[in-house]
Amino acid sequence: MMAVTNKRSAAAGSKVCMAAGAGRGALIARRLAAEFAGTALLLAISCGAGFAAARLAGADAAWAPAIASAISSTGLALLILLFGPVSGGLFNPLLALSQAWRGSLEPELALPYAAAQGAGAMLGAACAHAIFGMPWLVAASQGHSGAASLLGEFAATFGLLAVFINCGRCRAAVAACAVAAYVMAACSWSPSIAHMNPAMTLARTLGSGGLRLADAPACILAQIAGAAAATMLFRRKPALQI
Repeated sequence: MMAVTNKRSAAAGSKVCMAAGAGRGALIARRLAAEFAGTALLLAISCGAGFAAARLAGADAAWAPAIASAISSTGLALLILLFGPVSGGLFNPLLALSQAWRGSLEPELALPYAAAQGAGAMLGAACAHAIFGMPWLVAASQGHSGAASLLGEFAATFGLLAVFINCGRCRAAVAACAVAAYVMAACSWSPSIAHMNPAMTLARTLGSGGLRLADAPACILAQIAGAAAATMLFRRKPALQI
C-alpha cells in the first residue's frame, strides 16, 4: 500500500514540475516575443522617421535630424511603457547584457534576448523601407569611422546606460521619459550617428542612408566599451519598476 502511495505522490510531483516548467517556458517565450516586437517597432519608427523627416524638411535638410530624433524618442518612450511590464522594454542587446551582469535579468536569457532584438531590428528596418518604397538589402553608404565618431558612440552609449541604470529606480513613466529624452539629446550632441544599440547598428547596414558594413564592427565595439564602463561604474542593483 505504501509503495502505491509513493508512486502516486511521485507521479503527482512530476506533473507539478512539468506544469511549472511549461509555465516558465511560456513566460520566457512571451518575454522574447515582446522584445522582438518592441525592437521591430522601434526600428520601423526610427527608420520611418528618418525617411519622413527628409521629405518634410525638403530643401532645409538641417531640420531633418531634429524631426527624426523627436519622433523616434517619442516612439521609444511609448514602446518602453507598452512592453516594459512584459519583458522590461529593453530593445537593445547592451541593456540586456547589462541587466544580466547586474543580476536584474536571468543570465541564461541574455543571449536569447539579444537574438530576439536583432531579429526584430532587421524586420522593423525592412518594414520601414517597404512602407516608404526605399530599397533594402543594398550596401549602405554612410561612413562612420574615425576617432571622433567612435568616441562619440562610446560617450553616447555610456550615457544611455548611466541613465537606464539610475533612472530604472524611478517609476515606469519617469524612467521611460528619461531614457527617451536622453536618446533625443544624444542624437544632437554626439558627432556619431548615436545608435547606441548593436541591433540597430547591424539593421542599418542594410538599406538606404544607413551605415557602411565595414564601419559596423568598430562602432559596435565602441558601444560595448561604453556600456561596460557604465555598468561597472553603476553596478548597484537597481529596483526596476518596469
